[in-house]
Amino acid sequence: MDRLLLTLLVAAFFALCVYGMWRGWRRQARAQSVRYPPFPDVPAEPGEPLLEASGVYVATTSAGHWQERVVTRGAGLRARATLRRHAGGIAVERAGAPAFWIPGESMVDVKTARGMAGKVMGTDSLLVFTWRLGDNELDTGFRGDDLDVYPEWIKQVKGGAQV
Repeated sequence: MDRLLLTLLVAAFFALCVYGMWRGWRRQARAQSVRYPPFPDVPAEPGEPLLEASGVYVATTSAGHWQERVVTRGAGLRARATLRRHAGGIAVERAGAPAFWIPGESMVDVKTARGMAGKVMGTDSLLVFTWRLGDNELDTGFRGDDLDVYPEWIKQVKGGAQV
């Protein structure tokens, strides 16, 4: 009987912790929905892709604050993704999550980084785009399947951005 009671107590504590994390995530998403406008949709006709890379969309954070994840409107969901660079911007197409557009005129910087919001590596294996959304600057991180394409992405984005 004591073992059953102890097992139920541990299970109840675990369930309470999961519930608390879920409530915190939802509260943060509600607060951020006021602070951040909706991410731009990918245009219907963005043109031919100039570059393409597959990999994992890691996160979007407040610029310079690599642990301050933006979770509103599905932006906090890590997913397999494809990046496509077009003349007007970058399409971030995620599996199981809404796609969004980073307009070229909103681009501030692009660089590599070691970590971002729950994904930390020993090398600079994240491609991070810094861009403006309304009055906010955001960092969007992407972990490509082929890291050798990063220099071309940086060259092309910096060449066409307002950096």
